[in-house]
Amino acid sequence: MDTFLKHSAVYIDKNKTTSSHHKLISEEPLKIIIQNRLYSIIMRTPGDELPLAAGFCLSEGVVDKPDDIKSLSFSNKSDGNKVNLLLNKSRRNEISQVFEKFSLSSQKEFNISYSHIIRTHCQVICPVEKDNIKLDFTNALYRLENLSSIQPLRKSTRSSHAAALYSSDFELLSISEDVGRHNALDKTIGKLFLDNTLCKACLLILSSRINCELVQKAAMAGIPVILAISRPTSNAVKLASLLNITIACLAEKSGLYVFCGKSRLV
Repeated sequence: MDTFLKHSAVYIDKNKTTSSHHKLISEEPLKIIIQNRLYSIIMRTPGDELPLAAGFCLSEGVVDKPDDIKSLSFSNKSDGNKVNLLLNKSRRNEISQVFEKFSLSSQKEFNISYSHIIRTHCQVICPVEKDNIKLDFTNALYRLENLSSIQPLRKSTRSSHAAALYSSDFELLSISEDVGRHNALDKTIGKLFLDNTLCKACLLILSSRINCELVQKAAMAGIPVILAISRPTSNAVKLASLLNITIACLAEKSGLYVFCGKSRLV
């Protein structure tokens, strides 16, 4: 399947009406099958299905390290697109309650206590421990302001989200685009997770706002700093503070608004 398709449109302004063709980003369902049981259906842009599934399963607490995965495969047969994941026996025993699925993304009420969730639920989210990470402010801001320059799908469709991961010395480790901001992040995390290089990731750049689900995914991946184009939600700031994550967004003119974890930006 293609990441984008051409569609016709009618352009109207005050003086004329004309027809034109435009590239629109694709969106297709993907089934996540774990231990031969349907776990989730994700609407995503085709491509990078295995990293997407791996990153998604990491954020859900299904896997903790690449060795937890016995096999991972993608199929696009007539019965639909699906990724099949089998866990090693030791991991299956560790998360026997995995199908009593819980994640912050499934919560309907955001007034609940996130500290209570972190303490008591089966999916334990540990605070990020990388307090020694110090990132140069100017270099970090440059990466955020120029994110669109490394988004080929956005250039074609003007509608994709992106997530980029950098090392502490600003080496680009991974970038992904998708119709969904959560999928873009799962894909870019999943690439490094499957390569067993996720430990190098220190800076996450997002094209979207920061919400609780994205903070959760970053925490599960051990990423200490998140910069985004748009402002975070209030609960994202609360959760990031609990999980020792720095979050900031682009200011109106130039610079950043840092909402928590300012000490990591120097």
